[in-house]
Amino acid sequence: MIAELFAQATEALQFSFIQRALLAGSLIAVSCALLGVFLVLRRFSMIGDGLGHVSFGAIGLSLMLGLHPVYASIPVVLLGSLWIMRLAGRSGVQGDAAIGLTSAMGVATGMMLAGIGGGFNVDLFSYLFGNILVISATEVWLSLVLTVVVLLAVVLFYHDLFVIAFEEESAQVLGVAAERVNTLLVLCTALTVVLSIRIVGILLVSSLIIMPGVAALRVASGFRSTLLLAVVFSLFSVWIGILVSYLLDLPTGATIVFVNFFFFLGALLVGRLGERG
Repeated sequence: MIAELFAQATEALQFSFIQRALLAGSLIAVSCALLGVFLVLRRFSMIGDGLGHVSFGAIGLSLMLGLHPVYASIPVVLLGSLWIMRLAGRSGVQGDAAIGLTSAMGVATGMMLAGIGGGFNVDLFSYLFGNILVISATEVWLSLVLTVVVLLAVVLFYHDLFVIAFEEESAQVLGVAAERVNTLLVLCTALTVVLSIRIVGILLVSSLIIMPGVAALRVASGFRSTLLLAVVFSLFSVWIGILVSYLLDLPTGATIVFVNFFFFLGALLVGRLGERG
């Protein structure tokens, strides 16, 4: 049985659509994991869910107008991320409330546009639940560019991101431009969310950002090791999820999330055993 599954997995790797899915999924997994750690520590992790719902409205509009959903969603979701920041920072609205308000309007807009355009269609549902196996070569290149941008941002602003994550109140004293760094973080997150939608879908996109970071924080001993372990969890979740979904004919996005959750449960168990020891 195991030998047969291994043979099928090896055969699957020969297909170009599987290769594109693994490559794009790996690139997005790295971005989600790195950004997720900072967002979890900032208690802003649900912004992925909010921006995913914003993209629902943008995708509904693009499908109604015959535009490419990914390209149309990028500027809308970027503006949505800035709106959430402004609402949470200058309007006296709590961060989770700002995300909730924006999320609700995103869903309402998408539903309204779907109704005007004649109802939900197959394309819209593929973005709701993800379909990484039909990802295009262009989206692979976009994923590569995004990952490079996120890696450069983390490397160049590592100290600032670290301070913001743990001591935002002291950031000004330490010479950190908190607002600028937060803006960079949410803009990178917005781009990541748009491209992650193809992998796990709008309804599950926040899990790809939250779970690897939360799991890594449970077992890692230092901050750099947390980032590295989050990337490892995220990569293996995507690799295993894609192959298992292909072999067992399961929804790819949901399978990736389940694998991610199993990693989280394992990290939770290891963390508790470590506390007892």
